[in-house]
Amino acid sequence: MEPAANNKARRRIIDYRMIWRWHFYAGLFCIPFIIILTLTGTTYLFKPQIEAALEAKYNNLAFDGAPKPVSQQIYTAMHAMHGASLTQVEIRDDPHDALRVTLNDNGELYRLYVHPQSLDILKAQPLDERFMAVIKNIHGELTIGGLGEVIVELAASWAIVMIMTGLYLWWPRQASGWAGVLWPRLNGGTRLFWRDIHAVTGIYISTFALILLLSGLPWTSVWGTGFKAVVAATKPAAAKAEWSSSRAEDKQQTKDDHAHHGQGAPATGMGADMGTDLTGIDALLPAVRALDLPTPVVIKPDGDRLWQAGSTTQNLTARRTVTLSADTGEVVKQTGFTEKAVMDKIVLTAISLHEGHLFGWFNQLLGLLTALGLLTLSVSAVIMWWSKRPADRLGAPVKFDGKTSRGLLPIIVFTAVFLPVMGISLILIALLERFVLRRIAPVKDYLGLN
Repeated sequence: MEPAANNKARRRIIDYRMIWRWHFYAGLFCIPFIIILTLTGTTYLFKPQIEAALEAKYNNLAFDGAPKPVSQQIYTAMHAMHGASLTQVEIRDDPHDALRVTLNDNGELYRLYVHPQSLDILKAQPLDERFMAVIKNIHGELTIGGLGEVIVELAASWAIVMIMTGLYLWWPRQASGWAGVLWPRLNGGTRLFWRDIHAVTGIYISTFALILLLSGLPWTSVWGTGFKAVVAATKPAAAKAEWSSSRAEDKQQTKDDHAHHGQGAPATGMGADMGTDLTGIDALLPAVRALDLPTPVVIKPDGDRLWQAGSTTQNLTARRTVTLSADTGEVVKQTGFTEKAVMDKIVLTAISLHEGHLFGWFNQLLGLLTALGLLTLSVSAVIMWWSKRPADRLGAPVKFDGKTSRGLLPIIVFTAVFLPVMGISLILIALLERFVLRRIAPVKDYLGLN
């Protein structure tokens, strides 16, 4: 019995060391991207407040007399862009606010701010150059396109592994109390302090951090495309997914600065050029306001004598789209969250939660606290590693030779299949370690592959 017990104990040590190494290397790779994604994600968390502050100078403009008809303001914007076609108009509650008009100029979308009375163009800006669009670009693809999308997906996948392995390492095995488990020890020295800060912070934010990471997967290039294909297979042939799985698809699908990766946004509509009769919009505005759609609200042409009004609120579950007749103002069609497929409802709910707008300010607070926790984990991890790493080695946990527990292999296989980009990278890393790195003595010693 004793040899069997010794073998079991050794396997536990081997398991622990392997999981520790996974946690170490996952963190080493992920931390730079976690910091980038956390900072940009936190900024995007407060998108409504930030955009409201940036656009405040275009609101409540002082002028005497009545504003010009909205149709005239739209024509002015289109003329200023040399006949660019109309994509949408944001409906403002205050007639003294500048009209926000989105135009399509040969495939490039611009947002124009039109003075309601003087018809001066106060500002014209490409949608991709707006502050929040730049933040979104960094967050989704690191500003380098498709390659950046894959890198972000890889970092997110390994971050999931990092959190799961961290929970395993945190699990109290020989603890004599809850200090260092549920709260940090403040009188045990610098190294113990940072270790406890890292472990305790991790346990408190791990659940919501995993929710954030998992809810972001439908947007990713590889995982998102596969997930979208699975969902599409369960839908009628004519139905389309309510989200896109890449930034390029997002831009092609929505043509709309208010879209969240294409999820839940009103369709682009038919567009309108300088020859289109836009006067119907003036009579429709009271009917649109009476719909009491969650703000911001946009309206756009949608075929012959039809206009489409829709909410672009950050909470995708609250969005509604209404098609109205330009002649009578009657509602022709109305769709909302309740009409969507079950899987679309799940994804749209997850996205609203991810972006911090599913249940108001408390959702934003949870997102902010999670972001601060992730930054704390990153900083404490770097401090711990840097303070104790040997001068001539990376400082990774030493790998023990021997067999791991049987139950570990199915977990690894499931994780690699569920997170395919991570799985591919894991295979490449294993091959690189086995056939290259172990054969180079200095590299082998530096990485702790003994």
